[in-house]
Amino acid sequence: MAHSVLIIEDDPQFRAAFAEAVGSAGDLYLAGTADDLPDGLRLLEQTQPDVLLVDIGLPSGSGIDLIHWAHEHLPNCDVMVVTVFGDEQHVLECIEAGATGYLLKDTKAIDIVEQIHTLREGGSPISPAIARQLMKRFLSKPYVAADAQCCVLSAQESNVLEMSSKGYSYEEIAQLLGLSRHTIGTYVKRMYRKLHVHNKNEAIYEARKQGLLRD
Repeated sequence: MAHSVLIIEDDPQFRAAFAEAVGSAGDLYLAGTADDLPDGLRLLEQTQPDVLLVDIGLPSGSGIDLIHWAHEHLPNCDVMVVTVFGDEQHVLECIEAGATGYLLKDTKAIDIVEQIHTLREGGSPISPAIARQLMKRFLSKPYVAADAQCCVLSAQESNVLEMSSKGYSYEEIAQLLGLSRHTIGTYVKRMYRKLHVHNKNEAIYEARKQGLLRD
């Protein structure tokens, strides 16, 4: 099955190159392109893509707003940032907002199709310079990683975790939140990945240890 890709990029050269690459891939199709925040949000709501490629430096705002929206409303959408901003603040803000990939535009010959495939297979494509920067940060501050985890859960993920800790089943949580069982399952998988656990009991234990849950 082909995966839909939405591109939000204000640089016409990059936008055209990414659109051409996606259009030429047999298992991908272009859901649309936009060069600014309002049009990007409108298309995001209309097309509900499998993959969002987004720049964060847009003319009328930050692409991080689009990442937040996609993470909250489209739990099955993978978000890849492609930008010139490689500083720690932007990187961490994007990751905390829900981005699962982060590529720099100065990376030579970005094979965007290959990176999208990696993303859809569960990987997190990150430019080497960004990966090295993050490694240095975590190695120099051993406890930052645990602290950072406390900021990563979205509001809906936190709701599911809280209700789960109180004994509600995932079916009951889905009914109470007005969501599908499939969507709840996606939130649960994301929680497990972020907390580095494999089941509900481990998730509750780890969340309490990190201060994400009340006793």
